[in-house]
Amino acid sequence: MRVVLVDDSVLFRRGLAGLLTAAGLDVVADLADPAALDAVLATARPDLVILDIRMPPTHTDEGIRAALSVKQAFPGVGVLVLSTYAEGVWARRLFADGANGLGYLLKDRVDDVPALVDAMERIAGGGTAVDQEVVVRLLENTNRTSALAVLTEREHDVLALMAEGRSNIGIGKALHLSARTVESYIAAIFAKLPLQAEDNTQNRRVLSVLSYLHEMGSLRA
Repeated sequence: MRVVLVDDSVLFRRGLAGLLTAAGLDVVADLADPAALDAVLATARPDLVILDIRMPPTHTDEGIRAALSVKQAFPGVGVLVLSTYAEGVWARRLFADGANGLGYLLKDRVDDVPALVDAMERIAGGGTAVDQEVVVRLLENTNRTSALAVLTEREHDVLALMAEGRSNIGIGKALHLSARTVESYIAAIFAKLPLQAEDNTQNRRVLSVLSYLHEMGSLRA
């Protein structure tokens, strides 16, 4: 996988580049801000761009704006936003027009390199990866009464792992549950929120969560 990194922190950028290179990925460019990103994408033709959210010149939402610009100009390139913060407003803007080929993860997760690479592969393949804390922020913003209020604590745990893109087997391993029990929890989640579960592939499960939020109006600008 060919990757471009964009982050104004030299230490974080070089550290992440080292981790990804050691994992067998090809970091074709690393930038301190998005100013030259379009030119790099046109020449380097990466599979994925990793962006910080707060970067020069204003240190506010440069990464979100750059991510949306990349998807418009280079729709085949995956974009993973990494941030220190789980912000519902940023996630709503990022996923407002669809979640294919997009991801939002927290920076403190990058030390789990296999999980990070797995998320990157899903995004580069047109799927989605969303940190569980981001999902919580999105769900809490659906209306004045949190949608999470209708879920039990265990159902919340299962939903968070679904949003990370894990399969039923992966959820079962993480929570020490049988496959049948995981299926029961997922059925309860779909019934309570409610979500449609016609397709049980990992990406479809994440998109079903985001589709529900969009229908409720929480993903609108």
